[in-house]
Amino acid sequence: MARKKFIAIAGNIGAGKTELTSFLCRKYGLTPFFEPNEENPYLADFYRDMKTWAFRSQLFFLTAKFRLQRQMERSQGTALQDRTLYEDAEIFAKNLHRQRFIDKRDWGMYRDLYETFSQTLAPPDLMIYLRCPVRTLRQRIRLRGREMEQDIPPAYLKRLNGLYEEWFSGYKLSPVLVLPTDKLDYLTNLVDRVDLFQQIEKHL
Repeated sequence: MARKKFIAIAGNIGAGKTELTSFLCRKYGLTPFFEPNEENPYLADFYRDMKTWAFRSQLFFLTAKFRLQRQMERSQGTALQDRTLYEDAEIFAKNLHRQRFIDKRDWGMYRDLYETFSQTLAPPDLMIYLRCPVRTLRQRIRLRGREMEQDIPPAYLKRLNGLYEEWFSGYKLSPVLVLPTDKLDYLTNLVDRVDLFQQIEKHL
């Protein structure tokens, strides 16, 4: 019996993670695991006042993603996750710490918890990184119309993009497939779609 696989999709807010997750699940019959944005009771408050709510919001995401990944490990067949706990810690929480929205004491506790969680989890078999410039991210955020996201500053998205590049420059947990989602149209362009499928199948 072939070992079940774990594919992760990484990318900034508005990069197209949920869209690609749904698309690949339809193509390959995968089990999707989506980011629990709607379940986070701190998220709307966080976007209004990042300094007050940053630590609590990130702690929710970290523990929710840990539970989700453990659930994924118990599921049948190949699983596909829309943003992992690695991104929560290495991109979003780290950005908030660097902006001094999460202080040194809370950051130390958060990192201890993250390292404890991550050591107990199996890493992805493939990480798909959706690279996308800030201008395109902002267009997509406006189009999808989530009210709490509409006032996200461009500088915040730019810092996150920088952290993604920094993290992936040293990422060693799994093979990485980088997709420039402002240039690829795998949803309607047959050539882009075939190329995407071939690259995924080569890794898996």
